Amino acid sequence: MAHTVIIFGPTGAVGSAAARTASALGAKVILAMRDTEKSIPGLSALDKKANAFTRVYADLTKSDTVHNAVLTTQATHAFIYLAFGSADNMKATIHALKSAGIELVVFLSSFTVRGDLAAIQPRDVIPYPHAQVEMNLLEVFGEKDFVAVRPGAFASNTLQYQKGFERGVIKMFGPDMTVDCIVPEDIGRVCGTVLAKGPQDDQRALYLYGPELLSQLETVKIIGDALGRDPKIEECDAQGAYKMFVEERGLPAPLAEYMVRQTRKVFATGEDHIFGHTIDREHLGNVEKYSGRKSTTFKEWVEQEKGLFVS
Repeated sequence: MAHTVIIFGPTGAVGSAAARTASALGAKVILAMRDTEKSIPGLSALDKKANAFTRVYADLTKSDTVHNAVLTTQATHAFIYLAFGSADNMKATIHALKSAGIELVVFLSSFTVRGDLAAIQPRDVIPYPHAQVEMNLLEVFGEKDFVAVRPGAFASNTLQYQKGFERGVIKMFGPDMTVDCIVPEDIGRVCGTVLAKGPQDDQRALYLYGPELLSQLETVKIIGDALGRDPKIEECDAQGAYKMFVEERGLPAPLAEYMVRQTRKVFATGEDHIFGHTIDREHLGNVEKYSGRKSTTFKEWVEQEKGLFVS
């Protein structure tokens, strides 16, 4: 029996890929949007040609709109993401999903979430809000009826080097620190597969990474080779990195502090880390395991998207 799937946030790269994947696997797909007229990259052409998707108004920060969207479309599986601005860590929204008939939720979380969720502190500004939502999902849906997809460091994070390539100098903190550079399309494929087929095993926290670990320096070289540029690397200390993140790259101060703190953790151990978080190398194959297709390498992604690095 084909599921009716509702995708909140289909205009994002992950949500769009999740919608396309679920549809390709036979699910009826509903696109829940704040602006139902908005163009969706990768979806709009298909929508017009085959009328493959139904659009409905909803806002994840307004639980009544979520309830109405699910109730009127009779969706049973839902994809959601962290809605910033929610005063209760999306608890009312999660209750609305449940009461309207949702049986399975796929939540786009973060690889930084691990261990005892209740022990994660507010100063850990990436894992904390995601963990709060996961705990609310556990309370409302129970252990078996939601899946937290926890992707690693997005390939698109390297767009922070764009201005550096233009200037010919890239400032970097911890150039030897490794990242996985997972591609949003691959995350969406896993999400869409789970939405259409249901969970494939007992795992309810799926850690997803790119196919290989690369140092930050290696990612710059790959981008440089694609662009035909060879920028100078200027290494920063912790104080300089904080200033760079806030003043040059526009990060909020709490996020900059978190980034510096996590990067410094890497210097203390030789284990495999992404931003100070230990990873299991077996998880590098999880995209293929849960979607049936190999994950995209960073080099492949850069070749496809190198125009993004040129203003």
